[in-house]
Amino acid sequence: MRFLTTFQTADFLDTLISLSVAFVLGMLIGAERQYRLRTAGLRTNVLVAVGAAAFVDLAMQLAAADGAVRVIAYVVSGIGFLGAGVIMKEGFSISGLTTAASLWASSAIGILVGVGFYAAAILLAMLSAASMMWISQLEGWLPTRHAVAIVMQFRRDFQPSEEVLRRLALERGYELARGSIAISYAEGHAE
Repeated sequence: MRFLTTFQTADFLDTLISLSVAFVLGMLIGAERQYRLRTAGLRTNVLVAVGAAAFVDLAMQLAAADGAVRVIAYVVSGIGFLGAGVIMKEGFSISGLTTAASLWASSAIGILVGVGFYAAAILLAMLSAASMMWISQLEGWLPTRHAVAIVMQFRRDFQPSEEVLRRLALERGYELARGSIAISYAEGHAE
């Protein structure tokens, strides 16, 4: 049994502490997401934090800092793919950005724990949780503008002008944001 001959109590305790801290801090981030019924909630954030910590901890034990740096790069790019999976676009609405960012923060927390930077991981977890809980309240107090999507279809021989469209909208009480007009052609008609 190779396990009995290679078991290192100090390394095991170090890993146990790392994974436990990542678990608790991942729960802190995930609890807020779970409370708001988001797609990536408690379990996902815990698994991201613990998984990142485990990969970095293993790399630190096998190849020291050089190995950990390589693993960290893979964790960061992998979390990018995971985060992209929770971002949804529907019309002018985009959802899932905060959830994706929480996954990124959970992975960073796991990475910090994996290399032994517990204080920085705790600080990041506290700041991340605070930003998700309290900044949303601040956003509610800030003035907002509502967006409306309108599709106009013009005669085949008519060439719409962005400036004319802006002026006409303004005369009717609407403001068109810069870069929000797209003129395309469908079946020879400008839209």
